[in-house]
Amino acid sequence: MLDISEKDSQGRVENSSKETTVQDVFVDDEDHAFRYKTLSWQFVSLLMIAEIVSNGMLSLPNAMAVVGIVPSLILTIFFGVFGLFTAKLLVDFKLNHPNVHNMGDAGDIMFGPVGREVLAFGTLIFSIFATGSELLSGQLALSELSNNGLCATFLLLIFSAATFVISLPRTLGRLSWLGLFSAFFITLCGILAMIGSGVDAVPGRKLNATATASFFDAFLAVTGPVFAYAGHFMFFILISEMTRPQDAMKAAWVLQVFATVFYAVFSVVVYAYLGSTVASPALLSLSPIWSKITFAVGIGNFLLSGALYSHVAAKLVFVRLFRGTPHIYSHTLMGWSVWTFLCFACTAVAFILATAVPVFSDFVGIAASLFASWYTYGIAGFFWLHDAYYLGKGWETLKRRWIGTTLAVLTILAGAFICVAGTYVSIKLIVEAYQSGMAGKPFTC
Repeated sequence: MLDISEKDSQGRVENSSKETTVQDVFVDDEDHAFRYKTLSWQFVSLLMIAEIVSNGMLSLPNAMAVVGIVPSLILTIFFGVFGLFTAKLLVDFKLNHPNVHNMGDAGDIMFGPVGREVLAFGTLIFSIFATGSELLSGQLALSELSNNGLCATFLLLIFSAATFVISLPRTLGRLSWLGLFSAFFITLCGILAMIGSGVDAVPGRKLNATATASFFDAFLAVTGPVFAYAGHFMFFILISEMTRPQDAMKAAWVLQVFATVFYAVFSVVVYAYLGSTVASPALLSLSPIWSKITFAVGIGNFLLSGALYSHVAAKLVFVRLFRGTPHIYSHTLMGWSVWTFLCFACTAVAFILATAVPVFSDFVGIAASLFASWYTYGIAGFFWLHDAYYLGKGWETLKRRWIGTTLAVLTILAGAFICVAGTYVSIKLIVEAYQSGMAGKPFTC
């Protein structure tokens, strides 16, 4: 068991040294106009799949082309299992601290006000960058489907406007059915991509079980498997709107098992048919007709995923401003005005970054390295150590449960390594892009 604390019948966390009364983020009252705690674990798993698998699978075949089939598969499976382990630590922390709504709240508990601001800011920044990444995927899909019939900036603006509209519902429960369709679309997109790669397989393709690469090229390739599961920063917000937060691990199991199996099968099949020439995203390596088909199916997922990221960024600020006030639960002019502005601002900033920064995808890599490396992996170790110490018997619990303590420390070190190495690789990519003149210009078609 990874759980540290025991709760009494009133939902309080108790131990021999202290007692803390906790209150859930959202109060569920039938008289409230907005009832947040409506998500079942099944729909949470679908929203997780829609968010994480969206762009996660598209770079994996290219990673396999760089490091080979065996290392890539090992990494994909390892990080799938590792992601499930850190999800367990995250869920336990949430259940022990029901008032936690986002990483900022968790940071406040563990590191005080400074930790709160740093982790909240990181969540906001990463959510906006992730929104921008989805906007670019949508723009790429529209460009492919229209044969570049319209300026890319205009297509990005059109897709951004649609993303903003879909992000507007105030509760995640209103987006849950869209999550079902989104998960279906990305799964179908992957299946069609595998079929398309088989129909138009590259003749004389070269396949490698293992491949030799420099540290830079190898780590650049393995960022695909590493960050393919980078969605844990959203889990606290999703769990906060569950009917039964105690079922959150069921959703995590569904997500990680599905993603790991799907990633492994997709990357092997596409790489086996396209060989070392496979691009990133992999859909661009398909024949024109199959590329159009897969982008046409995948665009629905890109749209909802972008809206979900924008919604999460807006929700973080909205709850921070109005927690405990009527604006959270009622139709007030102030509440709706601020909420609409926040959704618009988050999508607008993502649009501006995506079109104004020529090497935006590399900046997304920096954001992922700085924040997702911790939110998905490293910070989970701190969750375990904190609750083992404060909800247990201090150092005695850490020593007695030495296996858990060791795993927690190794998890923190893994997050630190991914953060440093990933940031180095991303910065080097940006420098090389500008030195080679491949960076392009902002606001151009």
